[in-house]
Amino acid sequence: MRPLIATRAPVIHRAKPLAGPDADFESAGSENSDVQPVLRLRGAKVFARTARRSDPAPSRLSYRFQRWMLTPGIRLGVKLGVPICAIAAAAGLYFASEDRREAVSAYIADIRTSIQERPEFMVNLMAIDGAGTGLADDIREIVPLDFPISSWDLDVEQMRDTITGLDPVKSATVRIRPGGILQVDVIERQPVIVWRTRDGVELLDETGVHVDQAVSRKDHVDLPLVAGTGADQHVSEALQIFTTARSLGDRVRGLVRVGERRWDLVLDRGQRIMLPVERPVRALERVLAVNEVQDLLERDVAVVDMRLGQRPTIRMTKAASEDWWNTKVTVGNGQ
Repeated sequence: MRPLIATRAPVIHRAKPLAGPDADFESAGSENSDVQPVLRLRGAKVFARTARRSDPAPSRLSYRFQRWMLTPGIRLGVKLGVPICAIAAAAGLYFASEDRREAVSAYIADIRTSIQERPEFMVNLMAIDGAGTGLADDIREIVPLDFPISSWDLDVEQMRDTITGLDPVKSATVRIRPGGILQVDVIERQPVIVWRTRDGVELLDETGVHVDQAVSRKDHVDLPLVAGTGADQHVSEALQIFTTARSLGDRVRGLVRVGERRWDLVLDRGQRIMLPVERPVRALERVLAVNEVQDLLERDVAVVDMRLGQRPTIRMTKAASEDWWNTKVTVGNGQ
C-alpha cells in the first residue's frame, strides 16, 4: 500500500477591500485617473472639488518687515523715540504761542518767589568777627546788602572773594547761620615790618603783602625797618637778619636793599655792615663773633664789608683815618 501523503491546498490571500478614507486614496491611484478624487468626511457631504488651502508662509515684504522690527535699535526707537517725539511735538505746538510762554514763565517765577521769600530763608543782619572797627566798616562798605534779603539771592563765594581782596584780610569765611544771620569770620594780617619807600611808609606782613599805610615811622617803633626797592620781596630773609642781630640791641636802625640783590645792616653812629648776596645771615654771625671778642663795632669803624667772605674789609671813619695818618706822619718824623 502506498503511504498516504497529506497535501495542503494552497492558500490564496485575497485582498480585503478597503473601507473608509483608505478606499478613497486607493481609488485615487488606480488606473481610472479620470475619476475625480472624493474626500469623504464623517457625516459630511461629498465635495466634488478639492478645497485650495492658503499658503502659511509670509510674503517677502512681510518677512523683511518683521525682521526689521526685531532689530534692538528699532524696537527701542519705537518704545521710546516715538513717545518722546510725540510729546516734544505736542509741547512745541503748545509753546508756539508767545502768550502761553509768558504765562508759564510768570507762573514759575511766582512759585520760585513764594519759596525764596519764606521766613526760614530770609537773612536779617550781618555779623563780623575777627576784624577791627575800621576793617569791619570797610567790609560793610564793599559788601552792601539791603536787609532783609533772601539767602537764595546771596552769593557767599563772591562775597568771600571780595572780602579777601582787602589788604588787611588774610583769610575769610562767609556762611549763613541759623536765625537769618550772615556770619563773616575774618583773620587779619599782622604787620611785622615797616617798609619805607619814596611814596611813604607801609606795613607788611611776614609774606611781604601790604597790610596798611602808616602815617609815620614813630607810630610803629616796635617793628623793624627796611628800605630800598624790592625789599618787600625778601621780608622773610630780612626777619632772619634782624633775629640774628638781636645781640646788638638798640643799635640796629634797619636794613637797606641795595641793587635789589643784597642787604646792608645799618647801625647807629653811621656804621654799616655790607652783607653778601649768598648766605647773609652766616656773614653777619661772623661779624658778631669778632665783635664779641675784639669789640669791633665799638671802635671807629664806618663799614664792615663782608661781600667777599674770604677777604672781609674794614673801613674806618674819616676822623679815625685822619688821626691815624697824623700819628703815622708824626712817628715817621721822629717826634
